[in-house]
Amino acid sequence: MKRFLHAHATHPDWRMALALAASQLQTQQEAQESPCTPTFGWLYLTDHYANDAEALLAEVRRHWPGVTFIGAVGVGISASGVEHFDEPALALMLCDLSPDHFRVFSGARPLAGLAAGFEPATAQLHADPSTSDLAELIAEMAERTSSGYVFGGLASARNRTLHIADGVFEGGLSGAAFTREVALVSRVTQGCQPVGPVRRITGAERNVITTLDDEPALDCVLRDLGMLPNEPRRALPALRQTLVGLSESHADVLERSGQFGCDTLVRHLIGIDPQRGGIAIGDVAVPGMQLAFCQRNTEAARRDLVRICAEIREELEPETLPLAQALALARGGVDAPAAAAACQRIAGAVYVSCAGRGGPHFGAPSAELAIVRQALGDVPLVGFFAAGEVAHHHLYGYTGVLTAFAAD
Repeated sequence: MKRFLHAHATHPDWRMALALAASQLQTQQEAQESPCTPTFGWLYLTDHYANDAEALLAEVRRHWPGVTFIGAVGVGISASGVEHFDEPALALMLCDLSPDHFRVFSGARPLAGLAAGFEPATAQLHADPSTSDLAELIAEMAERTSSGYVFGGLASARNRTLHIADGVFEGGLSGAAFTREVALVSRVTQGCQPVGPVRRITGAERNVITTLDDEPALDCVLRDLGMLPNEPRRALPALRQTLVGLSESHADVLERSGQFGCDTLVRHLIGIDPQRGGIAIGDVAVPGMQLAFCQRNTEAARRDLVRICAEIREELEPETLPLAQALALARGGVDAPAAAAACQRIAGAVYVSCAGRGGPHFGAPSAELAIVRQALGDVPLVGFFAAGEVAHHHLYGYTGVLTAFAAD
């Protein structure tokens, strides 16, 4: 694959925004020594355009006939170094992926019914967060791929939640499956910092945890937060800022860096039960699972975001830019030519981040995408801010999922 074409634009009228983006894409295509012929593309739009999604997609397909599009609506969307929140905007990315190496799926065209001979290795998906049994559907989708890896996110909107797969859909999920010939590297970044030890759930009923390590769960969380166990109501402000990191009994909860591993799912702490000494979380708790209390931490999120960018660059360009050098670049210690060399094998990237992250969490508008651009390099990138993020076979929260496609 050649370097992807990418563009973004904002305007009260979606037609004008699309015209601006189309002009950017044409300029990039004309600048290529060997112009690519796009066959596949991503389209992300903020919810300001949601009610016009069908007309917008029809116009996109008129501009680029023969190109297959996937995408979603978000309360915010992103492009290389830029975030668009609370404004009408769209982002487009096009590539020359061989039609033999991808298939689009949706409720109208299930992945199980794809043409014989097509063997999906990975898949990108978008979904409606109101879909029932969504976690099970994601796991089932992963099982249909040879690698067991899917990535993407849940559409987010304040008016009309939708996703795109050569059509506009509400409910269910859609996306594209890729064969093993489509080389990609994907990483998950967690935005939370553990505030206590890893514990084991020893008593639970649905989403209420009564005991951790055979102690009252409420006592454990108060102790980890440095609070007195006999004054839970006074601890409510701190408890409202606390989340839980859940993982299966056999998984490594923490990495060497002290961050959560990719098998840890962050969920809300939604209530307490002082009478039983229990806590309620935003997921089903099963005895034997591991749990660590955590809180959102901006500095930890920054470091972890730089880490995954460096790992992707190291995997795609190991001889040109070692991991230590990539990390140094992210701190401003490497010159521009080194950064350019490191990007030669990244054709484009997709970044799906939690709607609760974004610029405000990182300190300024577009701060999160600025970190990605500085650490990953000036590569074509689009994405959106989701109501849940998908990677491996899990549905995450408070995370970012960065996927880079390798150039030929």
